[in-house]
Amino acid sequence: MAESSRPQPHQPGAVSLFFVAKAGVFAAGFWVWLLILVLRTDAATGTHVLAATGAITTTLVGVVLGARMALQRNAAIRHAETKKLLVDISWNAFTAAGNAESSGKVVPFPSSSSEDDRSTLRPSGDRVSVFDRSGGRDRGNNGDRRR
Repeated sequence: MAESSRPQPHQPGAVSLFFVAKAGVFAAGFWVWLLILVLRTDAATGTHVLAATGAITTTLVGVVLGARMALQRNAAIRHAETKKLLVDISWNAFTAAGNAESSGKVVPFPSSSSEDDRSTLRPSGDRVSVFDRSGGRDRGNNGDRRR
């Protein structure tokens, strides 16, 4: 099947991937530094705390950025599919309207007959407000409602 000439949807790419990879490199560096510190010394020092904090923080940042990139990519794909579907629907409606003179090719949209029946029950000048539809309940001026 030939590829369509439609433009490709925007998908997060190089910039997002750069920051995810950068966070991964920093996280790996901090984890290696922490491992070297733990293997060389017996007592925990401030550098151990700094290396552990850096390792945990950069790992979490990498995970969050990776998840965000994946969500953006999925949302971009869904958005492109929705746009394609809307274009297809509008094109089909346009071509169906153009073919309306020919018989048997157009399936009309169903119309609700209940809307037509409701409009004939009451003359057009007789309108009922929202407040009159409440069935005679009076809430008073303070607007008390049951919750």
